[in-house]
Amino acid sequence: MCGRFTLTQSPSAIASALGLPDLPAFAPRYNIAPTQPIVAARMAPNKAEPEMTHLTWGLIPSWAKDSKIGAKLINARAETLSEKPSFRSAFKRRRCLVIADGFYEWQKLTIGKQPMYLSLDRQPFSFAGLWEHWQSADGSEVESCTIITTEANDLMRPIHDRMPVILAPQDYDLWLDPQSGSDRLQSLLRPYPAAEMNVYPVSAQVNNPRNEDANCIVPMASQDSGVIVSSVAPIQNSK
Repeated sequence: MCGRFTLTQSPSAIASALGLPDLPAFAPRYNIAPTQPIVAARMAPNKAEPEMTHLTWGLIPSWAKDSKIGAKLINARAETLSEKPSFRSAFKRRRCLVIADGFYEWQKLTIGKQPMYLSLDRQPFSFAGLWEHWQSADGSEVESCTIITTEANDLMRPIHDRMPVILAPQDYDLWLDPQSGSDRLQSLLRPYPAAEMNVYPVSAQVNNPRNEDANCIVPMASQDSGVIVSSVAPIQNSK
C-alpha cells in the first residue's frame, strides 16, 4: 500500500526531471498524509497537454453521499480497477500522475513497526493515480485522487506485500491519454524494478503526520531502530 509520501524537490526541478508542465507553487513536504492536498498531473477537458493541479488524497466517487468515504479510498488495487464501482469509471476516463520523490512503509518487527523510507535515489517520480470530481448536495465540490498499488518487488517484499505503482516517464503519455485501452493500461501497473530503488529505516516521528520536516527522512542507524539489516535486505541496492 502507500499511506505516506514525500515531495521535497522544487517545482522547477520536478517539472524539468519529469518533462511535465510547470508545477503549482508548494513548500517541501516530508510527511504527506491521506486527506491532504497533493500535486498531480492530469489531462483536462479540451486540452492537448497535461495540466498540473492540487487534488485531495482519498478518492471520493462521484456517486458518494458523504465525502468521508475518501479517507478509506487512498489506494486502489491494480488487479481490480475494472471491477470496483469506486474506481472503474475513473480508470476509464480520469487517470493522473501523483508527483512524489519518496514514500514510507512500516515493517513489522518483533519490537514493533519500523518506518522505512523508499526512493529512487531521491529523484522525482510519479505514482499511477485516478481522480474524481465530487459535488455535495449543498453544491460544494472536491477533486480527489487515489494511488494505485500492485504486488511488491524484491526490495519491498520483506517490508510489505504491496507497493505503489511507479510509472516510467516514457509511459506518462499513455497513462494520461483518454483514448488508451484497458489492456495497455493494465500492462503499466507492474512492480517498479527493485534495482533502481533504495530503502532505509527512519525515525518513528513520521508516525505522526503533524511532524513535517526534513528530519523525517534522515536515515536511522540500524542499532538505534532495532532493524536487523539482514532482515530487510537489501537496505540499499548497489547500482
